[in-house]
Amino acid sequence: MNKVENNKAWFLVLPVFLIVAFSAIIPLMTVVNYSVQDIFDQNTAYFVGVEWFKQMMNDARLHDALVRQFLFSFAVLLIEIPLGVGVALLMPTKGKAASLSLILIALPLLIPWNVVGTIWQIFGRADIGLFGWGINAMGIDYNYAGDPVDAWLTVLLMDVWHWTPLVALLCYSGLRAIPEVYYQAARIDRASRWAVFRFIQLPKLTNVLIIGVLLRFMDSFMIYTEPFVLTGGGPGNATTFLSQSLTKMAVGQFDLGPAAAFSLIYFLIILLVCWLFYTTIMHISRDDR
Repeated sequence: MNKVENNKAWFLVLPVFLIVAFSAIIPLMTVVNYSVQDIFDQNTAYFVGVEWFKQMMNDARLHDALVRQFLFSFAVLLIEIPLGVGVALLMPTKGKAASLSLILIALPLLIPWNVVGTIWQIFGRADIGLFGWGINAMGIDYNYAGDPVDAWLTVLLMDVWHWTPLVALLCYSGLRAIPEVYYQAARIDRASRWAVFRFIQLPKLTNVLIIGVLLRFMDSFMIYTEPFVLTGGGPGNATTFLSQSLTKMAVGQFDLGPAAAFSLIYFLIILLVCWLFYTTIMHISRDDR
């Protein structure tokens, strides 16, 4: 007997899809419209075609910001993904200790982005901040407000502190979803701790790690509030990432045409890199199987 599928539930979900699509498509079409026009005021605009796209592709300042952004995002992934997996493996799984560890790990995620920047702005100061004072007390000349390398590393450390808990919680949930029979079989075979991780836990975490990599890449590639509050993009342009360059262009200089063209390029870069990450991870996971 053929089973008749009931698709009435889609009528409940459809309004949500329509609202989300409408709220996303209208701004996108506005940006596309601005990207092909030279806008002088509210009532004066001239069609320029792809002129703004050519200008953005040849803008040296944006090339520098793009390099800084990729370096930052890849550094974030290289640190936060392994660190999050390691933290998840060390977290207790039963009793009050498990509940307490989950609460403590999740605390940084509850702090608003602008507050995170303010915390590290004070924490990193050499005169009143514990971190800045401690680094200088060890004989290291640390000043995130005056040294470009110190500023960049401080922004990176701030992001690691803020967002590694997200990766840890994702991996923790993935580890708890692994059936106990896998561990029982490993104990019977007297598998080492590394073998259990390599052949049981890591393959089962593939889907979770895909989500973690994509979320952290997209978020780190769009970082704005934390470095803006901490360093203002300085010293010089050391921590001026793409989002800050785009905001400066659109809001500070009111160059809506170039800003719209660059925002579309920005979007396509994120889309392309996320697709590359996804296909690469899926290819590796298939090879492991």
